[in-house]
Amino acid sequence: MAKPAHITVSGAPEGFDARLVVQEMQASGAPVMHIARDDKRLAAMQAALRFFAPTVPVITFPGWDCLPYDRVSPNADVAAARMATLAGLVQGMPAQFILLTTLNAATQKVPAREVLREAAFRAAVGDRIDEAALKSFLVRMGFTQSPTVLEAGDYAVRGGIIDVYPPGQSGPVRLDLFGDVLDGARRFDPATQRTTEKLDRVELAPVSEIILDEAAITRFRQNYRIAFGAAGSDDPLYEAVSAGRKHAGEEHWLGFFHDHLETLFDYLPDATITLDDQFGAQRKARWDAIADQYDARREAMQQKSHMDTVYKPAPPDTLYLDDTAWEAAVGARRVLNFNQLPQATGMGVTDAGGRIGRNFAPERQQENISLFGSLAAHIKAKLEDGPVVIASYSEGARERLMGLIEDEGIAEAIPVTDMSRVGKRGVHLAVWALEHGFEGPLAAPYAAAGDKTSLTVISETDVLGDRLIRQTRRKKRADNFLTETQSLTPGDLVVHVDHGVGRFVGLEVITAAGAAHECLLLEYAEQTKLYLPVENIELLSKFGHEVGLLDKLGGGAWQAKKAKLKERIRQMAERLIRVAAERALRTAPVFDPPEGMWDQFLARFPYAETEDQLQAIEDVLTDLSSGRPMDRLVCGDVGFGKTEVAIRAAFVAAMSGVQVAIIAPTTLLARQHYKGFAERFRGFPINVRPLSRFVSARDANLTREGLARGTVDIVIGTHALLAKSIRFKTLGLMVIDEEQHFGVQHKERLKQMRTDVHVLTLTATPIPRTLQLSLSGVRDLSIIGTPPIDRLAIRTYVSEFDTITIREALLREHYRGGQSFFVVPRIADLPEIETFLRDQVPEVTFVTATGQMAAGELDDRMNAFYDGKYDVLLATTIVESGLDIPTANTMIVHRADMFGLAQLYQIRGRVGRSKTRAYAYLTTKPRTKLTATAEKRLRVLGSLDSLGAGFTLASQDLDIRGAGNLLGEEQSGQMNEVGYELYQQMLEEQISRIRSGEAEGLQDDGEWSPQINLGVPVLIPEDYVPDLDVRLGLYRRLSDLTTKVELEGFAAELIDRFGTLPREVNTLMLVVRIKAMCKKAGIAKLDGGPKGATIQFHNDKFVSPKGLVDFIEDQRGLAKVRDNKIVIRRDWTKERDKIQGAFGIARDLAAKVKEAEKAKASKT
Repeated sequence: MAKPAHITVSGAPEGFDARLVVQEMQASGAPVMHIARDDKRLAAMQAALRFFAPTVPVITFPGWDCLPYDRVSPNADVAAARMATLAGLVQGMPAQFILLTTLNAATQKVPAREVLREAAFRAAVGDRIDEAALKSFLVRMGFTQSPTVLEAGDYAVRGGIIDVYPPGQSGPVRLDLFGDVLDGARRFDPATQRTTEKLDRVELAPVSEIILDEAAITRFRQNYRIAFGAAGSDDPLYEAVSAGRKHAGEEHWLGFFHDHLETLFDYLPDATITLDDQFGAQRKARWDAIADQYDARREAMQQKSHMDTVYKPAPPDTLYLDDTAWEAAVGARRVLNFNQLPQATGMGVTDAGGRIGRNFAPERQQENISLFGSLAAHIKAKLEDGPVVIASYSEGARERLMGLIEDEGIAEAIPVTDMSRVGKRGVHLAVWALEHGFEGPLAAPYAAAGDKTSLTVISETDVLGDRLIRQTRRKKRADNFLTETQSLTPGDLVVHVDHGVGRFVGLEVITAAGAAHECLLLEYAEQTKLYLPVENIELLSKFGHEVGLLDKLGGGAWQAKKAKLKERIRQMAERLIRVAAERALRTAPVFDPPEGMWDQFLARFPYAETEDQLQAIEDVLTDLSSGRPMDRLVCGDVGFGKTEVAIRAAFVAAMSGVQVAIIAPTTLLARQHYKGFAERFRGFPINVRPLSRFVSARDANLTREGLARGTVDIVIGTHALLAKSIRFKTLGLMVIDEEQHFGVQHKERLKQMRTDVHVLTLTATPIPRTLQLSLSGVRDLSIIGTPPIDRLAIRTYVSEFDTITIREALLREHYRGGQSFFVVPRIADLPEIETFLRDQVPEVTFVTATGQMAAGELDDRMNAFYDGKYDVLLATTIVESGLDIPTANTMIVHRADMFGLAQLYQIRGRVGRSKTRAYAYLTTKPRTKLTATAEKRLRVLGSLDSLGAGFTLASQDLDIRGAGNLLGEEQSGQMNEVGYELYQQMLEEQISRIRSGEAEGLQDDGEWSPQINLGVPVLIPEDYVPDLDVRLGLYRRLSDLTTKVELEGFAAELIDRFGTLPREVNTLMLVVRIKAMCKKAGIAKLDGGPKGATIQFHNDKFVSPKGLVDFIEDQRGLAKVRDNKIVIRRDWTKERDKIQGAFGIARDLAAKVKEAEKAKASKT
């Protein structure tokens, strides 16, 4: 018989159960621990508690986000959040709070309470600190040392400054030690590395459940040997732990490290436990799955295969609770088991009175019934019984719903933030992500005892169907991660403006004129070397390709190449501007969105629009109503919602009575668009038809006739639409998807068709930020750079190739009815993986696709995969481009270390486009060491769960894909010649020159950098900033600064990050200021010594000859002109004199330049 303390609470639908949890907490006066089925339910419960009891403290204890017996560790953020919660529970909490956790977290053992009591570090400003002890504490607690602290769990030591990013806090902390006293503590922002607030005291908790101290290592070694016998030399886990290193996935052997483990229930001895609906069945299934995975691992251990590294699984009961352990843990407690549906009440069963709300699915399906009319009728009926709350997913959706129900005659809808604002009557609108509505009694404290008033909650999904919206979490900072791709690594190819393509070897300190000067060492053809002073680093740009021919130092080939290119760029820029001017003279019909229907149409969009997307839509609608032909390019990463922009434009045009043609480069894309459009336009008086080689001849003919007669409103197809045989009656809008994939003839035909119709072009190829600026006004651009609100972020695992993990991943996807991608870097790798799939995963069917197949065959294979005829698509990197297959949610990348960051990012973005959680496995070759950059790349990707860095990233390192479609094919070849960044810069400058009317002939470019040699030390010393990447990044930023204010800000940042400035760095800053002045004055070279300075002008010209004569006269005989140089005599004995004197000379000459320019301006 069930124990009396174990009660089944029926009539507790999801959403309503949050109120029961709060009631239980208030009645018992003790904390409540609610165990949700999974992380999605946990988030839903959290949202519901925010609505019903916004003041109650709610803490969460998430489960690991990896599978039992996985080769990867749980995500660092998750592990840290768990430890922060456990530390909080040990250190004391308020008397009443709610702890939310999941089934997986509650049935897994955790480190004992005494471990957490001892494993905390506290210090107040002014305390003495043993620095060595603090460092060893950080290592034991699982923190990792890194040059710059960006992620939770990092720490960095720089002299007397220690940066630590403790988990579960709002940001990293910087400890400033003076000797062994904590002199100051401050919180800083990891993105800018600048201080945000001062702290009085610091507390650190462990980051990982494994605390690697001597005792734990010894315990692990003993337990491991007892369980598996003596470990061989090929056991990486045993080796790593014995050496005191962290090993991926070591947490799965948690029981071996600790003396004993406890359960989460031990941390909350007097809490009531509430359980989600269907909890029991799910708990048993979980235990079975764990036992299964253990068996699979044990079998694999016995038949060693050549593809994997050793894996010895720990027995399941060391880490997980089986049935008996679960009963022992909760047996004597008060447990409430919620059940959504009402049951007969009796012994141990109560009825809370909640019922699942009405779902409007039947009304959605029928086109002749007004959906919002029936919603209004339902609301009116329910208002008799009490208040009605409508829960929307976002502010925007709430406003839209408000408008729609007001149209149906429900006037007084009040927006509310939480339950305390809901009155006894009336309609209320809340922002609350609720899956399904419910009805239930409006109990205390909202109604008196015995009051029969009932509360009705209707969720947006009940009315409009599935919404794909989650609250936006704090986005990972994409910028940080960009600086990482921009940074130069030794071995990179770089382009020097004057000398061409060379290879960056590293930083070297050279002694020139008796002072140390740090330089970048570049290597050119025939082993020639060039030393470039760090303050002139801006003359370099990255070449973009991994391989290329080095130029010869001092050879004329590079200059010739650059001159030829300049001429071509000038022609290109002029052509762009001419096209824009011609367009401005034509007229086109004006389209406006239809009232009323427009809102209903928008309400069908199942996502929340992002700001960029709304901006793009706004731009397009403005263009359509302007009366001039639109020619807009919408750029955005795949899946950023470009199609929605097209759908809305098509709706406006079609409702205004013209025809719309949508042209895609492949049949697959055309079919995807057709599916999307047909779904959205259902129930509106608009006829949408497809036209491609997948449409039967009869249907195609009907569609053609319909176009000519005007009965077809929207046609979606491939370039078949461009055939001469197709006549449109009233074509008004053309949408072109991925124009860069069309051939030349098709492009010409498009140009003929587009003279006075509106044209909207969509592309996923990123256009570099700087080019967009210079193009404004030449071509209308809308950039969608923010990703859609977090569809479930893609769980990324980085691990060695492991048969069992891969097999389970593919089967898990297969059994949940989905499909998978398997990507290999080279065609040569395909046979090996085909054999692997046949032998190890015979249950799934797969199809191979490579870029070398004939277009038709490739298209057929992709279409077959899209139609679900195969489970796995085994492909080379062609998956990058534009596939959108919502059912494919597992991605396995073979030899991930062979791909570039942006490539991996693009590939990974192919999955995770629907409501299901997506998985990406980046596998590397077993038992081989990765290169440092590959390792860094994979680490970055593993931590970049949010989308959206993609766009910024893509414009970074998608080698040379960018800018390609502004004018067509020709420039990708030119870009290869001079590298990507330089090409961009040249095009940009040329366009702005033509527009400002300057460019009459070929002009001298502004790309030169003054050389300054004052015999003073110019460098950032290695002991001040030890990490090479960080140092290079600082040099790069420094070379862009010009004004005093910017430099002072930079100096403040350095002091904040690295401590007081050494003398050399101060000098470096001053030299950078002198350089900026020299650039203004046109000085190309300034050499200074104890006896004075010599100056040489750029191209041996000075803008104002009169000013120069005045300057020389002002020097009273101390200045002479000799061989195109000016020699100025001075007596500079100290370094300070040299710097101040040089700055003074440059400043005076810059002032003369300014005067000359002013005089010139006043004449014109």
